[in-house]
Amino acid sequence: MATSEGGDDWAAQVEAQRRAKIQQFRDSARSPLPVSMRGDAFPGLDYFEPDPAYRFELPLHEHDETETVTVETTADGEQTYRRWGEFRFEVDGEPVTLQAYRPAGGEDRLWVPFRDATSGDETYGAGRYLDLEPDRDRVDGEWVVDFNVAYNPTCAYNHAYECPLVPGENWLDVPIRAGERDFPGEPAGADH
Repeated sequence: MATSEGGDDWAAQVEAQRRAKIQQFRDSARSPLPVSMRGDAFPGLDYFEPDPAYRFELPLHEHDETETVTVETTADGEQTYRRWGEFRFEVDGEPVTLQAYRPAGGEDRLWVPFRDATSGDETYGAGRYLDLEPDRDRVDGEWVVDFNVAYNPTCAYNHAYECPLVPGENWLDVPIRAGERDFPGEPAGADH
């Protein structure tokens, strides 16, 4: 079910997270951007307006048997995850299922990568990610799946980074017009 719980407080929190990320990218030594794109040269980040229609509180339908999944990366490498469960919901009346993965190392967090009908047009072509933490993103036993906080992988800003690619099972036919849009700058090479 979509929920707008929190109203203005929720939208203000989303905007505050975005401002903090923009400042970190522009000014921090830990920015994924090469030094040449920081400070005054920073082209900024682009976002869809916060929209409560893309914020869901959902049960995670855990798989009886968690399968190990090998995910290819942008640098021809591989990363290993456990397919932990799936979220089922509707976007504009269309049923959607997204797989949620846990790192093979056993951490409790969930990684929910996705591509959608905006990928390669309005948003980063390789897809976007959601990271869900059990102590932050759970309400009354359900997970808060908020696409307004969907973000681009670091390789969207700098090709020097290796990013896991979205598994085909999480390629959606519907548009998710929430969260981060495509990076307005040109991704840099390896000078980070």
